[in-house]
Amino acid sequence: MARIEIDLIINRPIEEVFAFVSNAENLPRWRTTALEVRKSFTGPLAVGSIFKGRFTFLGRRFEGNLEIIVYEPNRRYATRMVEGPFPLETHYILDATKIGTWFTFIVEGRPGGFFRLAEPLVVSLAKRFFESDLYNLKEMLEAEAVQVA
Repeated sequence: MARIEIDLIINRPIEEVFAFVSNAENLPRWRTTALEVRKSFTGPLAVGSIFKGRFTFLGRRFEGNLEIIVYEPNRRYATRMVEGPFPLETHYILDATKIGTWFTFIVEGRPGGFFRLAEPLVVSLAKRFFESDLYNLKEMLEAEAVQVA
């Protein structure tokens, strides 16, 4: 199983960071692989809620659903890609600090097909994409120019 873990400090209150990242409809605003994500449920976010989305990775476009598998407000949030070609889990772990939020981003998955053969290359490329995405997230949230809800 491939695993990528990235840590960073976001100089914003934990409540703001959690509210933004736990709304998967915000993914296209900061993740280059997310083209469109929309809620497919009514009511509040909860474990089992599903977001439908269109994504791209290494030039391949695909549709998939993100199911919330962990939801602990202002602490942990995780989704699993279901009904898509890339079985991935993405975990967000947040801790309050004196200057903002310690943010841990973890992606785990099993590449299939061609991606399985080229797993070291795929993981290396994905890590670069995720590092860039997280830098964008940090800049966006710290600029306070973003609506959190």
